[in-house]
Amino acid sequence: MTKASPKVGIISLGCPKALVDSERILTRLRAEGYELTPSYEGADTVIVNTCGFLDSAKAESLEAIGEALAENGKVIVTGCMGTDEAAIRSAYPNVLNVSGPHQYEAVVNAVHEAAPPPSGAFTSLVPPEGIKLTPRHYAYLKISEGCNHRCSFCIIPQIRGDLQSRPAARVLAEAERLVKAGVKELLVISQDTSAYGLDLKYAESEFRGRPVAARMTDLARELGEMDVWVRLHYVYPYPSVDDVMPLMAAGKVLPYLDIPFQHASPSVLKAMRRPAHQEQVIERIKRWRAEVPDLTLRSTFIVGFPGETEDDFEYLLDWLEEAELDRVGCFKYEAVDGAPANALPGAVDEEVKEERWHRFMEAQRQISEVRMARKVGTLQDIIVDELGETEDGEPVIIGRSKGDAPEIDGTVYLAAEDYEHIQVGSIVTARITGADDYDLWGEVEEKV
Repeated sequence: MTKASPKVGIISLGCPKALVDSERILTRLRAEGYELTPSYEGADTVIVNTCGFLDSAKAESLEAIGEALAENGKVIVTGCMGTDEAAIRSAYPNVLNVSGPHQYEAVVNAVHEAAPPPSGAFTSLVPPEGIKLTPRHYAYLKISEGCNHRCSFCIIPQIRGDLQSRPAARVLAEAERLVKAGVKELLVISQDTSAYGLDLKYAESEFRGRPVAARMTDLARELGEMDVWVRLHYVYPYPSVDDVMPLMAAGKVLPYLDIPFQHASPSVLKAMRRPAHQEQVIERIKRWRAEVPDLTLRSTFIVGFPGETEDDFEYLLDWLEEAELDRVGCFKYEAVDGAPANALPGAVDEEVKEERWHRFMEAQRQISEVRMARKVGTLQDIIVDELGETEDGEPVIIGRSKGDAPEIDGTVYLAAEDYEHIQVGSIVTARITGADDYDLWGEVEEKV
């Protein structure tokens, strides 16, 4: 009688970069013959890939560990919060193993201890693109680890180290495997995409018989030849960003930039240890939009940073109105253990943070409402994420435009007489007939 393969479950928390780490761990385990299970019941062990960037994220991670222990009892902890093993073991001394981010070997070895692998390798069980935790039609493509910045509110370099770029050929080979497996959208991620290759001195590596430099623009150009959507995330506004605009204008890369501005007030940016030239950024945004009229700009901001005055906050609101960003997220400042910002004077009261957050989000809602309304009557390419029904039982296609990244941006709802010939992952052309603050409605015109 053949012994059943051991089963492993996983809970993946945090950012897309952590999700890629989870995918790599599961790919290795699947190759060794482990079965993957979505439930606690029957799992020989459960991996919890934690987030440790903010106290609220740490609390969520601890809650997930506690639930896994209660439901299964055999828990392996990894990820960003794993760098604080003392805190984890203080709360849950019975976890089997604790490791930090992208310590794949430590996780796999811990799984071996908890549930020895079946004899022999089972590489045929692993698809060429590896195990993915995203839907089949899109995938995250991690191009580097770590970060060279030393922002005063951030402990990512302490957790994940300095910038470590992957050679361009390896990134492109992975992208090619994903595309061959049916991926229609590649989401390029890192901690600082604009700095890609800096640590390698932009060294060339050979891909398909030609040298490709480890540089954001060169990588984007090569990815743009793969005939899929290419979306750039976490792009700092270095001068090199200007060089990507022609690729967007030519349709090689999606007209979408995710740029973490964080604030606009020069004094706050200085305290954050970030570039403080936002008036120049406004001019660059205008140039970008002149070159790429359908450009979508996403960003994140922090309100209530130590020392932020009402004048600083008003400056931010004025800047936001002038910049007219399309997609914006906002966080209330949290003191993170080990972050230099904790020592700064001028802590902002929680009530003030809350009030500023609401004012910020309302200001952005109004900006977004205007920008979304401009899309009514236009034709848009929509990637299909889901096929569903309305409350009245009418078929509806749920997807995203080129200006919408999965899970963080808006949604497009398309009416269709039927969707018999449309599949998840298809790209359709739609006429936009309505809009609200963040989402669009329309009708399918044709499949592309």
